[in-house]
Amino acid sequence: MSEKIISYDFGTSGCKASLFDKEGRCIQSSSSSYRTFYPREGFHEQKPDQWWDAVIKSTRKLLEKSSVDAGELAGLAISGHSLGVVPVDRKGELLLSSVPIWSDRRAVEQAEDFFKSRSQKDWYLMTGNGFAKECYPLFKLQWFREHYPEIWKRCDSVLGTKDYINYLLTGVKATDHSYASGSGVYDLKARAYSTALLEQGELPSDIFPVPLESSDIIGTVTSNAAEMTGLPEGLPVMAGGVDNSCMALGAGNIEDRHVYLSLGSSAWIAVSSSEPVLDYKSRPFVFEHVVPGLYTSATSIFSACSSLSWFVDTLCSDCTAPAAEKELHVNDYLMGLALGDSVPGSHGVLFNPTLAGGADGDPRAHMSGSFSGIRLGIKREDIIRSVFEGISYDLALRYRELKALTPLDENLFVVGGGSKSPEWMQMFADIFDSPIVKSSIDQEAGALGAAALAAVGSGLWNDFSQLRVLNRIREEYKPDSAAVKSYRGGLDSFIRAFYQV
Repeated sequence: MSEKIISYDFGTSGCKASLFDKEGRCIQSSSSSYRTFYPREGFHEQKPDQWWDAVIKSTRKLLEKSSVDAGELAGLAISGHSLGVVPVDRKGELLLSSVPIWSDRRAVEQAEDFFKSRSQKDWYLMTGNGFAKECYPLFKLQWFREHYPEIWKRCDSVLGTKDYINYLLTGVKATDHSYASGSGVYDLKARAYSTALLEQGELPSDIFPVPLESSDIIGTVTSNAAEMTGLPEGLPVMAGGVDNSCMALGAGNIEDRHVYLSLGSSAWIAVSSSEPVLDYKSRPFVFEHVVPGLYTSATSIFSACSSLSWFVDTLCSDCTAPAAEKELHVNDYLMGLALGDSVPGSHGVLFNPTLAGGADGDPRAHMSGSFSGIRLGIKREDIIRSVFEGISYDLALRYRELKALTPLDENLFVVGGGSKSPEWMQMFADIFDSPIVKSSIDQEAGALGAAALAAVGSGLWNDFSQLRVLNRIREEYKPDSAAVKSYRGGLDSFIRAFYQV
């Protein structure tokens, strides 16, 4: 009996394939990584062939470890990283071996030219595209057309990251509304591509696939894909969704006001709502939710845990060996040092985590990262603590922005790799002056979101209500009044140092 589903959490650094039972519990998972290439300043590229290879490897490892029978599988769906641009010809063949990913910022000139004849405010209010404008596919495609005119002539359509994998699985070119809403030409209110934006961008009206609902079946696994992956031929494949929206679904954000923080390499705070949260000054970035009738609107910082990784590699590489000896993640080891020999506020040391710049609404969009307050008598432990605090301060301000625009639930659910540290979660509660909650889903939010789409699309579930059952509060961190007071001064100093520019 078909009572199990496979989902893929297709992220910036790798692909995780997961097997879920009919109740939405993860049985087994397997991962395979791929590289990001940086051939020039502003160029962030990946190779779609490596994506497919990661899907093949992770799927085969998953099926081998779980010993699942083909007849037990009801369907699959993918959560994919956003703003991808994969140009293919009429036969579906790749036109570029390396393609720009979400963080690629090569199209600055194209974006600037576009807004010489259109109000950026009007564009934002139509699309909700509040991320750095040059990251959106609309402008990347204009760059592609200008720099590869001969290849552009052969371009039949442009697919997103997960849409390209879906094509290799099924032979069908398709997308969903959540991924389409990050194209740069999608009208949120109309739930369709804007003819006016396509025409101004001089893009064909059919350059992007017509969007479907995320739980719609787009096709089935072909014989060729089955032979390569080990999946059963004829297995239904759902449209899937963009990572932000799948993570919102997996985190249980299926009603108005539900809010979560994703703390990974980058970090965002997102709220689900029946209307998009739009504000031109702060520019939350908005995607259609994978749940029809909802939107997910978010504020973000570009460098969260990646700031910690940079700090370890650059200034604390000597900590990796002792951390390994104690069987600790190096970040946990660093937190132990900071808590043992520093204080809230890091004795005045401040860290600005804009190592990767910021979104258009961020007054520090092009500011480099920095430390402030370092003087004689400051210890390395103070500097270490300031990195954790700086990331937390910056996200607290993003949270404050979002809260000023729309009502939020009292509890802020935190998911992602950074949420593993109880000490950091308590720091968040104190700096945010708000309860911080970890659910039983924890690191599986993106994978569960995709699995839920497969469950609904295949008929295993009637709706998404099972996610309320799965998202149980596992840990709660409440603000400590003394620490809140100490951090309030630190947050004020952070604003004076890095925001009044």
